[in-house]
Amino acid sequence: MTPSCCCGDWIAGLARDHAGRLAAIARREGVDAADVLDVVQDAFHTLLARPDLRPPPAEAARLLAPIVRNAARNHRRRHHRARPHVELDAGLATGDPGPAAALDHAVTAAQLEGCMAKLGDVHRHVITLRVLEELSGDEAARALGLTPGHVAVLLHRARQQLERCMQS
Repeated sequence: MTPSCCCGDWIAGLARDHAGRLAAIARREGVDAADVLDVVQDAFHTLLARPDLRPPPAEAARLLAPIVRNAARNHRRRHHRARPHVELDAGLATGDPGPAAALDHAVTAAQLEGCMAKLGDVHRHVITLRVLEELSGDEAARALGLTPGHVAVLLHRARQQLERCMQS
């Protein structure tokens, strides 16, 4: 005889009723389609494993949304998913550019960081995925839950905003 859990029925209903919404939250946080189910399951595991997070069944769906969001962010941060860092020595050229060039580079980097902060969330995510993480348009579209054409338009607009900001 297998032990039964008294909360199994409401958890099954919670998973059935809210899985799509929770998966969409994970996708918006940049988790690819293959890993969305793992993130949502991690969120359910967190909810069930922590006695201090045992809400009444009616409030559990509301509590799961931020847990899924945090699980998705943690999933993205895991080292086995991160891109390898380039060693400092490998990135330096043999000729030293000099302190003036290094200062110009630092000023430009700080200005770009400020301009990135001024972008809206969607534009910033598109720039991050397409330019910094070097994903293809289709991969970025899947990660954001958008169409590739929409991602291309958002990327174009974000680049224009960055260019205007950098020139001012």
